[in-house]
Amino acid sequence: MFLAKVHGNVVSSVKNKELKGQKLLLVRKIGLDGEFIDNKDIIAIDYVSAGPGDIVMVTQEGDAVQQIINNKNSPVHTIIVGVVDKISVTA
Repeated sequence: MFLAKVHGNVVSSVKNKELKGQKLLLVRKIGLDGEFIDNKDIIAIDYVSAGPGDIVMVTQEGDAVQQIINNKNSPVHTIIVGVVDKISVTA
């Protein structure tokens, strides 16, 4: 699992039938300081009604994602499982 920031939507009118009805968002990994770690964008299924600008918890493991959405035929690898309200780190 990792932290990411949502910075876009993905619209796809033609897609795998197992993805129909799934909201897809564009996320990018962040560090504990809230800053982007790299420039790699990742497409993730939105399971928690997140939106652009939200900091989210992301799981990137196919079997776990298929269990969460209860669909073993879905070609998914990455899912947003939580919206982060606050990050607090103590030294």
